[in-house]
Amino acid sequence: MAGIGPIRQDWEPVVVRKKAPNAAANKDEKAVNAARRSGAEIDTTKKYNAGTNKAASSGTSLNTKRLDEDTENLAHERVSSDLKKNLMQARLDKKMTQAQLAQMINEKPQVIQEYESGKAIPNNQIIGKLERALGAKLRSKK
Repeated sequence: MAGIGPIRQDWEPVVVRKKAPNAAANKDEKAVNAARRSGAEIDTTKKYNAGTNKAASSGTSLNTKRLDEDTENLAHERVSSDLKKNLMQARLDKKMTQAQLAQMINEKPQVIQEYESGKAIPNNQIIGKLERALGAKLRSKK
């Protein structure tokens, strides 16, 4: 290392400064008062319903009125009584429990219970699995 000379740093110094105030900072009360004192032009506008949630809950809109006047009774389709009876009969013919059938088609026992009680919403994939597992046609021709 002898004879190389003094070690010098070639880097320029880095100066870190704060960012200029953004629009949100300009709106605070201190900034507005400072601008007033300096004589700068200030533009103030009052926004209608600003900072409140009145617009979301004010009166009844057209959709709300239409929903209130709607008298149609909406309900999900349920498993038909033919399907319930056919499923129960096919399972009992194979001498299987609901849990065994559910395990065979990789579903929860509750699914089989809902289908047999008529509470389930029909799903063609599950009905297809049941038909293959039981070897019987469960859906009746319409």
